[in-house]
Amino acid sequence: MTRLLVVDDDAALARALSVNLRARGYEVAVSTSGRDALDTLARFHPEVVILDLGLPDLDGIDVLHGIRGWNDVPVVVLSARATSDEKVDALDAGADDYVTKPFEMNELLARLRAAVRRGSRSAADALSAVETASFTVNFASGVVTKAGEQVRLTPTEYHLLEVLARHAGRLVSQQQLLLEVWGPGYETETHYLRVYLAQLRRKLEADPSVPRHFITEPGLGYRLDL
Repeated sequence: MTRLLVVDDDAALARALSVNLRARGYEVAVSTSGRDALDTLARFHPEVVILDLGLPDLDGIDVLHGIRGWNDVPVVVLSARATSDEKVDALDAGADDYVTKPFEMNELLARLRAAVRRGSRSAADALSAVETASFTVNFASGVVTKAGEQVRLTPTEYHLLEVLARHAGRLVSQQQLLLEVWGPGYETETHYLRVYLAQLRRKLEADPSVPRHFITEPGLGYRLDL
């Protein structure tokens, strides 16, 4: 059974989630505060965490920082906070995904399944390559191939692709991409991302106008789907 930790101080919602998730084969633990969540994480060793940001003792962002200080378990934020800035803050703090309340149970379940799949893979940095349905990125050689042929990328294109590939399936914020690829001082230059993502789609997608792999989350960031 997949172990899942629900962190939410809304007892009724936590109970409803527990019932639904257990019915679908999850082993569920519930925490109603940030400190208890961190304690339970250490004891229960969940494979995925559902985290509300509005907790009574610690802000959810602080809980995220606490988790990421020592654990890479996938975290799906489930929160009523719905502004782009709040979502970006959570993603920058280490969240893997963000679902706003009210939510559809089927959507949450799909995102949990995706998070569990990501978490079951080896750590991204240990990967020698990432293979999508259309192309392969070999980190060791720095070579990208499509249909068996090497694809020529500029150094910036490759660096952007590498960051997305090492976080495959996970939303990477605009600010994180700009910082990692271009460096400090470029965090507001979002037009760079539009230009370079368009170039990557043109070179690597089967149909750049309907991208399958390079997914845009408007106002938030980008995700590489395999």
